[in-house]
Formats: sequence, C-alpha cells, structure tokens
Amino acid sequence: MKLKAYFILAALWITPWLTLSAFAQRAEEVRPAAAQINQEDIDWEKNKPLPTSVEIFGLPTNWHAQTTYINQRYPNFNAQYSGPNSLNKNHSMAYTWSGTLYLGARVAPNTDFYYNPEVVSGVPFSNLTGLGGVANGESNKAVGSQARFYSARTFVRHTINQEGEKLYLEDEANQIAQTVSSNRVVITGGQFALLDIFDYSSYAKDPRTQFLNWGNLTYLAYDYAADSRGYGWGLAGEWYLDNWALRAARMTAPKTPNSLGLDFNILKHYGDQIEVERNHQINHLPGKVSVLAFRNRMILSTYSNATNYIYQNNAQGTQAINNTRYSEQYKMGAGINAEQALGKDFGVFMRVFQNDGKAETMAFAEADNSISIGMGINGNSWSRPKDVVGVSVMRNGLSSSHQQYLQAGGLTFFIGDYAGPGKSISYRPEQINEIYYNATLVRGVLAGINYQRINNPAFNSARGPVNIYSFRIHAEY
Repeated sequence: MKLKAYFILAALWITPWLTLSAFAQRAEEVRPAAAQINQEDIDWEKNKPLPTSVEIFGLPTNWHAQTTYINQRYPNFNAQYSGPNSLNKNHSMAYTWSGTLYLGARVAPNTDFYYNPEVVSGVPFSNLTGLGGVANGESNKAVGSQARFYSARTFVRHTINQEGEKLYLEDEANQIAQTVSSNRVVITGGQFALLDIFDYSSYAKDPRTQFLNWGNLTYLAYDYAADSRGYGWGLAGEWYLDNWALRAARMTAPKTPNSLGLDFNILKHYGDQIEVERNHQINHLPGKVSVLAFRNRMILSTYSNATNYIYQNNAQGTQAINNTRYSEQYKMGAGINAEQALGKDFGVFMRVFQNDGKAETMAFAEADNSISIGMGINGNSWSRPKDVVGVSVMRNGLSSSHQQYLQAGGLTFFIGDYAGPGKSISYRPEQINEIYYNATLVRGVLAGINYQRINNPAFNSARGPVNIYSFRIHAEY
C-alpha cells in the first residue's frame, strides 16, 4: 500500500515538470489555429443548455459525459461438445451499460489535470468465456447487474511546445481547448488506459460508437498492460514532429493475469511499449501508418510448462497453468496499423500483430496473432451525412504451444473446450465478420445495430458458427 501511495505521488509530482475515442494529441484531431469552425458548431456552442467549458477560481475547466447501453443476443448454435470455458451453445442474452464523467482543470500553463469517475453494470456472455475475440468491448468492465462505481482515469498531462505550425485543439472529453505547436512533447502520468494514447484508428477504436468486437478495439494479439477493466498507472511520453509521432510508455501490470488488482512494483513487473507513427496524404486524402511493439515482464506460466504439468499429473482445468506460474517471464510482440481515406465519405483500415506466444495472456485477449481489415462509410450518399456504416473481417490464431496446452485439456482465463478424452479442441483460426450501422438521432445521440458472425469460436472447429445480434444507444455531451 505504501508503494502504491509513493508511486501516485511521484507521478503527480513529475509530470508537471517534465484522451472520447482517444485522448492523445494527434495531428488528425486538431485544426490550424486560424481555421474557422462551421456555422452549425458555432450555433451549438452559443445555444448549449449547459456550457462545458468554464473558469473556476480563475482556472480553465471543462466537463463532458457519456452513457452507452449495448444489448446482445445469439440463437442456439451447433456444438459437438462443450467444456468448462466454452461459450454456452444455447440462446443467450448479454448487456452492458456504462456512464462516464470527464472532468478537467488547467492547473498551470500547458498542464492539465483530468479525473474520470465511471459506473458500469452488465452481464457478459458465458461469464466472458468461450471466445478469443470477445463480442463487446465494454464487457470486461461488467461484473453483474449491480452498478459498480470506480475511478477510470486520474492523470496529469503536460505539453511542451516547440517551433512549428500552431494548431487548435477543440474542447472535448479529457481535452480543455488549447493552442499547441505541431512540434511538441506531451507527457502523461497517473491512471489512464494505454489505448487512450497508443494504436489510434479513425475507423476502429471505440466500442461505444464504432465496432464492438475486441479485435477492432485494438490488435487482438496486443497483450497490453492493464487491470481487468483496461486501465492502469504509468507514465507515457509523446513527441510530435509535424507528420511524425513517437510514443513510449511504462505501465503497471496486474498482480495475477487478468485480475483487477495491480502490482505497483513498476520497476520489476511492468508493460513497456513504443510506437512510431507517420501521417500522410494521398491525393489530398489523409492516411497514416504506425508500428507498435510491446514487452511485458511479470510472473507468468509458459504454455510448455503447463502442458508438461498436465501430462505428468493428469491434471486438466486451470490448476496446470496456476501451479506453473512461478518464474519471471518476458512477453513481446509487434504490429502494424494502417488506414487511408479513399474519398470524403469512405476509408479503409488494417491491423496486423504477432506476439511470441510462449507465455500465458497477461491482461487482454487469447490470441497470439491477429489480422483485421475493414472500412468505414458515412451516409452522405443516402442523405444521412452523420450516419456511419462499418464492415470488418478478422482472423485470430494461437501459437503451437498455446494450441498444445488447450488440446491437452488445459484452460485459460477466457477459453477451454476440453470435455474429456477424445474431445479436446479441433484447432482452427477464429474468424469474425462484423458489420454495424449507426444512425444519429439528434446531436450527441446515436442508435446502432451490429451483427457478428464468429466461425470456430475459441479456435475450435467442432463448435459454431455463432451469430450475434446487437443493439446500441449512445449519448454524449
């Protein structure tokens, strides 16, 4: 407990001197300081029922809020057998509801403090088991119908401006309006989510407003350091140089894999990541390419050790992986994220990632390699310019040692179809197709429908396919 307190105090002291879809200060999210916003935005700012940006005791402050409800269902699907961590083959319903308040204050020139209290309730499919690519990006936060309140983010951000073009950042969630330079250094310290800063995508990032599946939230094989809700404590730095950006961060690891408790011994157990991003234009249409790599260090089981334990002790279930979690392990991986607008109403994206596949999953999904491609289209062509359609396909896979562990009868936190002798998994890559339509009802409120078809759920050809139908309503202010 003392170590946690020391870490928090150090982060809040260091950062002054040294994010809805993402809170990093990205070039494509800002406009030149001299540019004019459109008349609709001007009228909205003038006629807001409540202003979101005010001064309190002489300090610029802002507030924003969001709420999202997602309901999902699937009919019965074929399953030759089921194991302890299989997706329920019978008709099922799941839902999540979340609410977030984004509070910010400029405590010094170019230094902001943000706090995000959050509330979540919900019931995931099969207690979150049975899939590599989980079908709802909010379901990891839901632990029952009882609403749970917690701190999602408590962080300080400091911007060091250098020479360059002046850019204006709009007032929005976790961003007080600010003029910055295209060449700048940004330091963030405290409690936040790595995905607030890393692996940005214009088309596939936020399950509250875009695709729902975890494989479109980020690279599915990116085992990023976080607690089971997706947040952690750490320090991140970003260096923007015109069209280039370099990012690096160290974050706390969970005490045990996929747990809510965090290990604050960040010098011993941690998640490191680095990302290089290049923004460009092709025929005056924006695009970008980024490369991200991570390295985690904590006490983990390896799949080979866990498999040997099963054979030596005739021990199926989770005890094999739990009883071989006795040594420090490094887990590493790297991937490429690319996107390109092909017109004012249409753009495409791709993510490809590979991790080493030796050690168990630390904090995210059950996948050792993943690829997703897709597109986003707005509704200009059918006279609904604020409506959006998204289509994606993805393929997720496991390393050979990961496959062998599951086929021997082992279970992981999320998956495990072993049901007795002769019924271990029949491995095939998991394939997920997803499509959604969002309709804007009024400013700040959308309703959407989503369909996912999952072949070989949990990498097992003896089960599925699963057809998941979803409804979503989202409001933000």
